[in-house]
Amino acid sequence: MSVELTPRGTRGVTFPKLPRPLMKVLFAIGNPLLRLRGAKLLALTTTGARSGVPRTVTLAWFPDGEDAWLVVASYGGAAQHPAWYVNMAKHPEHVWITVGGRKIHVRPESLKGAERAEAWRRIVAQAPGYAGYATKTDREIPVVRLRAA
Repeated sequence: MSVELTPRGTRGVTFPKLPRPLMKVLFAIGNPLLRLRGAKLLALTTTGARSGVPRTVTLAWFPDGEDAWLVVASYGGAAQHPAWYVNMAKHPEHVWITVGGRKIHVRPESLKGAERAEAWRRIVAQAPGYAGYATKTDREIPVVRLRAA
């Protein structure tokens, strides 16, 4: 199984368009703050769906057994999916994470049905803020398992 690009929503949060250099500064400040608050972060590298260029983002992750990580394509409750999720769906063979100082080639897999519901329950128990994202949009927020390839 791979990543299934599910339908986008009809409502959700909108973000202001900020210049890329400013976004880099904001993330450079925000990521250490998230770590201080106990968030587990990984660097996810995908290949751009249209550009074919490698793209790296920092995401929170949740454990899912040995050599498996869960990530959530919440995009803060926006109607559309985050670009990394679209990239992953278009090029699932080109996905890497850097976690704990290790760069790992991973296979992404969309979770569905009861398996997704159980994973979502565990994620919200660890990071309650995710529950609020689901109320801001009418799309089902994807949960993706990344398993070492």
